[in-house]
Amino acid sequence: MLRMNFPRVSREYSFFPLSTPKMFTFPTCVPVARYWESGEKASVQASTAQEEKGKDDVLPYSVRVLLEAAVRNCDGFLLKKEDVLNILDWRATQSHAEVPFFPARVLLQDFTGIPAMVDLAAMREAVKTLGGDPKKVHPACPTDLTVDHSLQIDFSKWYRDAEAVTAAAGGAPPTGVWCSGKRGEFMPIENTPLLCPFHLQPVPEPETVLKNQEVEFGRNRERLQFFKWCSRVFRNVALIPPGTGMAHQVSLEYLSRVVFEEDAFLFPDSVVGTDSHITMVNGLGVLGWGVGGIETEAVMLGLPVSLTLPEVVGCELTGSSNPFVTSIDVVLGITKHLRQAGVAGKFVEFFGSGVSQLSVVDRTTIANMCPEYGATLSFFPVDNVTLKHLEHTGFDKAKLESMETYLKAVKLFRSDQSDSGEPEYSQVIRINLNSIVATVSGPKRPQDRVAVTEMKSDFRACLSEKVGFRGFQIAAEKQSDAVSLHYEGSDYRLSHGAVVLAAVTSCTNNCNPSVMLAAGLLAKKAVEAGLRVQPYIRTSLAPGSGMVTHYLSSSGVLPYLRTLGFEVVGYGCSTCVGNTGPLSEAVLSAVKQGDLVTCGVLSGNKNFEGRLCDCVRATYLASPPLVVAYAIAGTVDIDFQTEPLGTDPAGKDVFLRDIWPSREEVQQVEEGQVLCSVFKALKEKVETGDKRWNSLDAPDSVLFPWDSKSTYIRCPSFFDKLTKEPAAPRPIENAHVLLHLGDAVTTDHISPAGSISRSSAAAKYLTNRGLTPREFNSYGARRGNDAVMTRGTFANIKLLNKFIGKPAPKTIHFPSGQTLDVFEAAELYQKEGIPLIIVAGKKYGSGSSRDWAAKGPYLLGVRAVLAESYEKIHKAHLVGIGIAPLQFLPGENAESLGLTGRETFSLAFPEELSPGVTLTMKTSTGKAFRVIASFENDVEITLYQHGGLLNFVARKFS
Repeated sequence: MLRMNFPRVSREYSFFPLSTPKMFTFPTCVPVARYWESGEKASVQASTAQEEKGKDDVLPYSVRVLLEAAVRNCDGFLLKKEDVLNILDWRATQSHAEVPFFPARVLLQDFTGIPAMVDLAAMREAVKTLGGDPKKVHPACPTDLTVDHSLQIDFSKWYRDAEAVTAAAGGAPPTGVWCSGKRGEFMPIENTPLLCPFHLQPVPEPETVLKNQEVEFGRNRERLQFFKWCSRVFRNVALIPPGTGMAHQVSLEYLSRVVFEEDAFLFPDSVVGTDSHITMVNGLGVLGWGVGGIETEAVMLGLPVSLTLPEVVGCELTGSSNPFVTSIDVVLGITKHLRQAGVAGKFVEFFGSGVSQLSVVDRTTIANMCPEYGATLSFFPVDNVTLKHLEHTGFDKAKLESMETYLKAVKLFRSDQSDSGEPEYSQVIRINLNSIVATVSGPKRPQDRVAVTEMKSDFRACLSEKVGFRGFQIAAEKQSDAVSLHYEGSDYRLSHGAVVLAAVTSCTNNCNPSVMLAAGLLAKKAVEAGLRVQPYIRTSLAPGSGMVTHYLSSSGVLPYLRTLGFEVVGYGCSTCVGNTGPLSEAVLSAVKQGDLVTCGVLSGNKNFEGRLCDCVRATYLASPPLVVAYAIAGTVDIDFQTEPLGTDPAGKDVFLRDIWPSREEVQQVEEGQVLCSVFKALKEKVETGDKRWNSLDAPDSVLFPWDSKSTYIRCPSFFDKLTKEPAAPRPIENAHVLLHLGDAVTTDHISPAGSISRSSAAAKYLTNRGLTPREFNSYGARRGNDAVMTRGTFANIKLLNKFIGKPAPKTIHFPSGQTLDVFEAAELYQKEGIPLIIVAGKKYGSGSSRDWAAKGPYLLGVRAVLAESYEKIHKAHLVGIGIAPLQFLPGENAESLGLTGRETFSLAFPEELSPGVTLTMKTSTGKAFRVIASFENDVEITLYQHGGLLNFVARKFS
């Protein structure tokens, strides 16, 4: 948030008529919808002078941002006066009017950003092939790419014992100091100005961080060279190098402007990007959400995002939470309320007296979880709390004054003392913060909230329940089973509920100093009480950025976290995206021997089944201090109110209440440590980079020199059959069903993520190219290679295909009757020239926004998906890649229609498609039934007719 004057280049509509007006920005402090240029804008002004009076006063703040952008970008071509009027008349047009929106900037992270950049590089090739100028292909607005998701935890639990360190050093004492001279706290000395306030000894950069970063840089060198080529060749691309922090947090702390300043003009900051958790910045009053790689590429090329004017749900917060409730508990409580209220595809906007009780970091934590309750975004308008936060983080006073004046002038500043009252909302949900209790979420989904006081009874109930969203179906006589574990010279007992993985990770919490400091203070009290974490539990601490390590170090709690095994392993999404690293063979063997339901506890935002690793069947999301607490307990089968965490050296029971830090303790440390210097340190790190990044060689040619031997970067095949003009949509004739799926199939089931299984189709591909399993890396790191990603599509071990009858990444190739990997079956179908469809149930494609969840099926040969309902973002991605989203009529599904999925299906498209038109689907059994072509608007139909967004844009450039 320090870079208010970040350079911004106006959009260049290079492939549109030269007469198209340029973007219009209006002068400082001119109220929205009241300053117009001549021509189209004058016409809008004349026709709305009467209508606009008072309407903008009652619009939700998030809709006012859309209105401001519409006024500023109204050009009569991409954005017309009817669009402005529709936004202004939001009460009447919500849920059905389609409007364009021009975000101010784009944010990419490397996992989802590299496909976007690879597509742009490939588009340059396609444009040249069609006779166009490849130099025209470049982002037309600020585009920031943060390299954060490729981090894997190769090293953790750095040496904590003097004898172990000496032995590892070949018997020689290592160079370093012992903080306070205690065993278990060796730290190599490095130059640092920080002092541990408890022991007055230098606090180093964690050694584990350096070792993990070195490995990350080595295994991802090809990707990093490609990124550096992008930053050199594409205008408006800025790279945030590895080891800096994760995209959402860097966006919040460094990239967010709140108000853009350009050539003496001010306008609101807004952003879209390739990750659903872009919404984090909404806590700072910056409008933003994730739209996936395909739509993001369109914005990068000067096109608007098209959205249906949303319903805006007002969430009124009242009261204040009790001292034992963290912001994560508030997040999980609000998540449950909003999910139950049904806010999918809507904007949520917070108001009420309780909002002022939440700090900005609390707000950003709540906004970050927005995709988990299905809303498009969750917006906290700028208010006095926001300004105070910006001031404390070193924001320039003059800029703050200018920002405040501007926001108030354009009615984008929220005040509790406003005489005009709150905006009008589509509906209002009221949540009393006093009613929220400490909770966790799990064991398989983030929306399944469990009160900590009920954790033990709930887990035991899950053991007995049938296999499903919660149950594990363990026989009653097996629920007390325990297995011996011999680990590093000691013997332990593992039983159902045993914690084998505990990770403080993900931007959901790391942006919030209060919960991170609470975890550190709890660790301090635990260590001082003589408590420890069993060594077989894989523990890690993956902060969102170096800022977190900075304040954990300067507050003196980091050594205590390290003593419990929570070593800083690096900066980026690690455990949360499946980059866990393998558990020990001893643990794996014990778990398999006892068929145990072991657990992972993490302070992340994803806990879908099978995401962490095969042997972790139950995963719970929890606040950072509770992650530490469960790690110390070693099990989730515990009642913290009545059962101790352990005993002190004197044999006295130690309960969680004995070591839980008070809110006053946390606030005292937070106010003393989260200072402007922390943000300045991050700014310096981003802008100076590191030696590895600065010395990395990369080409600077107009076209990227693709290496045919590369297994990381590959020119995708999306443009292989591109012609100058689009052909009419082909009918789907005698298509086989590749997969017959049920309800709630998530993008985790579809899109490749996590480690690459040695028995997978992707592993076979890499092995055939001379790679060993140690060199496979992860799917996320190889998102720039479509051959790997296509083979990893539907490769999730928890995929439940009705053809197979049990979780497995398998399907049936019906012409031969063989049961094969999904990719192998699809490959056979393509060789035979047989088109494919997918049949699914409700909420197909729910979860994170991932473009490969659409690209992968497209490259497998899928022409259409037939589902009962869709997650909105994923359905847009299907259209954007050229897959037809078909929907059963209300009340119908595959079962009610008697479909087995073993039939073949045929469908013809009319010459003139229209949104929501019904079509006739015919099967090889003679059955015919009606389906809805679920296109939202004419834009989606145009994209589908072009074969997807990429083909559409490439044709415009040529």
